[in-house]
Amino acid sequence: MSEENMHLQEMLRSEKKAEDIKDAENIKQAKEKKGANDIMDAKDIKEIEIKDAKDVIKEIEETEETVEDKVAAGVHNYSAEEEYVMPDDPKVLQKLQWFQDQKLALMMHWGAYSQLGLVESWALSDADAEWSRGGVDWEITGEEFKKEYFNLNKTFNPVRFEPEKWADLAKRAGIRYLIFTTKHHDGFCMWDSAYSDYKVTAEDCPFHTHKYADICAHLFESFRKRGIGIAAYFSKADWHVDSYWSDGYARGNYMHRGPSYVPREHPEQWKKFVDFTQNQIKELATSYGKLDIMWFDAGWVSDIGLGETIEEIRKFQPGMLCADRTMGGPYENYITPEQCVPKEPLNVPWESCITLGTSFSFAYEDRYKTCREVIALLVDIVAKGGNLAINVGPQPDGRLPRGAVECLEDMGKWLSVYGDAIYGTRVCAPYKKDGIAFTKKENLVYAIETFDKESDPVRAEVWIPYEGTVTSITMQDTGAEVEFTRKDTGYVLHLQEYGKETAPIARVFCLK
Repeated sequence: MSEENMHLQEMLRSEKKAEDIKDAENIKQAKEKKGANDIMDAKDIKEIEIKDAKDVIKEIEETEETVEDKVAAGVHNYSAEEEYVMPDDPKVLQKLQWFQDQKLALMMHWGAYSQLGLVESWALSDADAEWSRGGVDWEITGEEFKKEYFNLNKTFNPVRFEPEKWADLAKRAGIRYLIFTTKHHDGFCMWDSAYSDYKVTAEDCPFHTHKYADICAHLFESFRKRGIGIAAYFSKADWHVDSYWSDGYARGNYMHRGPSYVPREHPEQWKKFVDFTQNQIKELATSYGKLDIMWFDAGWVSDIGLGETIEEIRKFQPGMLCADRTMGGPYENYITPEQCVPKEPLNVPWESCITLGTSFSFAYEDRYKTCREVIALLVDIVAKGGNLAINVGPQPDGRLPRGAVECLEDMGKWLSVYGDAIYGTRVCAPYKKDGIAFTKKENLVYAIETFDKESDPVRAEVWIPYEGTVTSITMQDTGAEVEFTRKDTGYVLHLQEYGKETAPIARVFCLK
């Protein structure tokens, strides 16, 4: 049983509840149920109150079960391949081909929460406090913590933010599209939204006078100028707006990921939230240039008319992809595994979002993956038909962490030599076998041998388990011809002895 349900059940056990009932609507309902015109006594009213609260608990339990299926400790599951619906819009299909060519995205989680060095947004949810509030001073109450969190906008001042430098780095790193958090679950907008005062351009945010105050506008334009695609991350949940979270309902101020009320029991309130959400989505699509993708998080939120909104946007942003995570159906144009890689190739478009450090948002003294680790990850994903969205959390002062920058620079150096084996490729059986990963582009097959550690042996004889017909094999980096012999279900490559002390990140062989 969740802490939330225990909280509500404690409320049911309170003998004082019936005595405090003043609401005229409750009295009216009680009168109707009794079938008389006289006012019922407190005991009868209490029975009605308890029944209503039990119904609320049932709703909450059902909602929590659904949410836990989609998200655990802030990490989303991903939709099954069988739930995928291939779009019928020719321009969307064409855009999906573009998407599958890109292979490498830079994802960025950045907002006022970056000042804390905590997980983004999740610590606001009381139901998620146990895993998300590590490092918080527990001398204060949860309510005081939430108040302090929501006031982070008043100290967010990333004066060292330089979007042009970010874009230059991304270009050098071989990044093909950007996924940027326009708004996470906490509701803080990184653009100048007309529908919220909780934003980076509001007067109570010290950054609002800066020349780059409208962060999304400047960041998107800087990346576009360098030929890098734009994906606008947008959380369908908003824990700041009172049409989603409000303490005037049965759960009081004990919040969870979903709305603080049951939408079908409060349709007017839910409509306010839907209108607010649709207006913000349209605002991003109409005022912030070409969007290649809209990337929707908070897979527990549905019934917001997203399909209709996307179709309206596609009238002037033809072919724009929609990634409505974990929802399946026609508006999850590609599947998004999080912090994991599928064991087998997927026969639908997909993208794994994986952190370069240990957290999606900035974490103090974080440890970043090495270039060797990221390239091995990228090769594994691409061989299975996916894209890698490598996430970097910018610092609260507006700079990118040094460890992340160094890794991105090294990635770019490797991709400048071996990128042809990655970009624009498609899957090629046997995908990944005997330590060799395969990709294919037209009539050329790439066999990629990765080395996990610098101390790994680099052999002069390499087994390539590829059964297709091969007439020539060359080294991708030098173009040198490789001697080989056919053997059973593959080829044995005969190479010169490797004379360096440390193993390369990878060797790539081109099979024709």
